Amino acid sequence: MKIKFKASVVLLHILFWSLVTVLLWSLLEPQKTGGVPKFRYLRMLQGPFLFYINYLILVPMLLLKKRIFWYVLASILFLALFNFLNVQLAPAAPRLETIEQFNEATKGFRFPPPPNGFRYMLPVTFSLSIFLLGGVFALITDFYKRDSTATHMEAKKKEMELQFLRTQLNPHFLFNSLNSIYSLVRSKSNDAPEAIIMLSELMRYMLYEVNENKVMLEKELNYIKSYISLQRMRLINSENVKLQIHGNTNELKIYPLVLITFIENAFKYGTDYKGNTNINVVIEIINNELLLNVDNIIGHHKKDYVNSGVGLQNINNQLEFLYKNKYSLITKEENGFYKVELRLKLV
Repeated sequence: MKIKFKASVVLLHILFWSLVTVLLWSLLEPQKTGGVPKFRYLRMLQGPFLFYINYLILVPMLLLKKRIFWYVLASILFLALFNFLNVQLAPAAPRLETIEQFNEATKGFRFPPPPNGFRYMLPVTFSLSIFLLGGVFALITDFYKRDSTATHMEAKKKEMELQFLRTQLNPHFLFNSLNSIYSLVRSKSNDAPEAIIMLSELMRYMLYEVNENKVMLEKELNYIKSYISLQRMRLINSENVKLQIHGNTNELKIYPLVLITFIENAFKYGTDYKGNTNINVVIEIINNELLLNVDNIIGHHKKDYVNSGVGLQNINNQLEFLYKNKYSLITKEENGFYKVELRLKLV
């Protein structure tokens, strides 16, 4: 683990050790003991030294690399050497009897001398506690870093999948559109130039506009209108293809190509070989909520619906990623029709 410091983390460390220093200084009470010996200043630095040896060096270089035996061995040797030097080189601490209040409170009492090991127990316990604290902090930091990285990678993966879903051209739609335009051109229909322009605008929108995170709802609705208009041109009887849009967009935004998936599947799987179909699309915008209803007759190849180019599972994944708990999707078969009801909270 390579530890990288942010300004906020550095500030937090500085604040923590500043508070510890102030606390230790207040416990020493220099105004009552006639000043603080110089070696006490050095001992104040022992805490950060022990903490960061484990936090920055031993844990990242050994423990996090699964070298547990070497980590334990290095920790024992380091703490043993540290405490040996600490006890041997540091002068004896001043006796507590120098505090006037303590003398007054204990006048007439005799206390047994402390055990021989007591002098070493306190500094060893202190050094071990601070050392372990550094290790715990290093492990916590590594855990959150790995968790953050995993979350970021998962989001990146979903974003790439989403971009693929957004930008992929439906071959069925493209083939039928080109075939319809070819027929219009051969018959010298006046609709041919308009159809070509319409198709180019649709493809431009699919390839470039959808790269944005969200698009204006009005722009997405215009795309849907153009798509349906182009599809009508290839149908023998387009009177049964209906589109109704109610409500005010009010500068609302929407994730692109979410609605078109259901409309596209309605044309793909609700039309027979003769070009007959019955499709009804209703879009309502009420109180910053969008309601999409798509009804289409069930074609002879309805079983292929769930295995379509985008597929219902991919649609659900896309909605879950984009809207989470701000959507509801209901699909059902009723009286020979396939019905879709989608609700989206746009704000």
